[in-house]
Amino acid sequence: MKMSGGPASLNIKIFLFAAAMAIAAGTLFYTQSIVHKLQEREKQIVELFAAGIRQAASSTNTEDITFLFDNIIKPIDFPLVLSDANNVVNVESKTDIKNVKIDTTLSIDKQRKFIGKKLLEMDAVHPPIDVKYNDTIVLQRIHYGDSPLVSQLRFYPVLQICVAALFIILGYIGFSTIKKSEQSNIWVGMAKETAHQFGTPISSLMGWLEMLKISYSDPDKVLDISSEIENDVEKLNKITYRFSKIGAIPELKPKNVYDAVNKVVEYFQRRVPQTGKIVELSIEGDKNVCSNLNTELFEWVIENLTKNALDAIEGKSGSIHYQVKNVHGKIEIEVADSGKGIEMKRRKDIFRPGYSTKRRGWGLGLSLSKRIIEVYHKGKIFVKASAPGEGTTFKIILDKIE
Repeated sequence: MKMSGGPASLNIKIFLFAAAMAIAAGTLFYTQSIVHKLQEREKQIVELFAAGIRQAASSTNTEDITFLFDNIIKPIDFPLVLSDANNVVNVESKTDIKNVKIDTTLSIDKQRKFIGKKLLEMDAVHPPIDVKYNDTIVLQRIHYGDSPLVSQLRFYPVLQICVAALFIILGYIGFSTIKKSEQSNIWVGMAKETAHQFGTPISSLMGWLEMLKISYSDPDKVLDISSEIENDVEKLNKITYRFSKIGAIPELKPKNVYDAVNKVVEYFQRRVPQTGKIVELSIEGDKNVCSNLNTELFEWVIENLTKNALDAIEGKSGSIHYQVKNVHGKIEIEVADSGKGIEMKRRKDIFRPGYSTKRRGWGLGLSLSKRIIEVYHKGKIFVKASAPGEGTTFKIILDKIE
């Protein structure tokens, strides 16, 4: 019944971090691959534009120039500037500058300085393409930059990684908060469960001591009371033993299931009257079925179910019925009470650590019981039937051995 993850928790964190890094790297690689392809396509468009200018320069047909502007220049959506061989741009020409916003209210000199800076920025990303005549004379130089789509794709992985990192941080904070809350609930539940476990024998001892004061002159009664006090002291010792075994692997031995349940029933039959309630505890079923049990822990489960049943009986009287059955090679133990019952939506919650609807109990008792039965004894425990005002029946299923 260990309560910490330790290395397993660390391994999960390392795995999640590695997975996040792999996803981020994959996204970055894939996006940059698309950016590179788009840049290659834009370079081809610019080269086609340069070839068109060369063709138009050597042709007297105005249709060639019209075709060039209508089918190549107009569809371009990325920044493009034409200059001479010395990178001088005619800022007043509407055809030499495309997709570059210029403040026309500025003076011509300031506009030229702005375009000059823009050329340096574009040339740093893409080398300009020269339009040459006879492969020697530079007629024009084409400067171009990335389209808005390429720019957005270039920064998209960074944005995606930042958003993912934000979600991871928020998720980690939320996970840590939930974990701390669960740990707090576990410790609170453990404290309640400890008090709950010690409550019955301590209350019983106090009752026996009062009876001992009254019956001190009757040797026979003193002897009987001393025997019961000895049983309660033994009970306290068992409880101490149980809590000392939390986290250890229990040893299972072949035991009679009916006898183990009946031992708990007899203990409570002698002590329930001291609580001021009239509760009938009865047991029936197969007295010869056996299973591999750790009797200390198994009796703890039956005690928890019994205490919860007693707490559920809100009136002065009620009943708790135990039944041990041999069904198709399995042993079924049922604990049915006449208490207030459990709502359907609460049935799963009662096995959750820290869940409680009462001032005492129901903190870790049922959670520990579930772990004892399902993890250590490889069985099952669940609410078979329950309804508000009609009581509750718990069922335990164990493997039968011959």
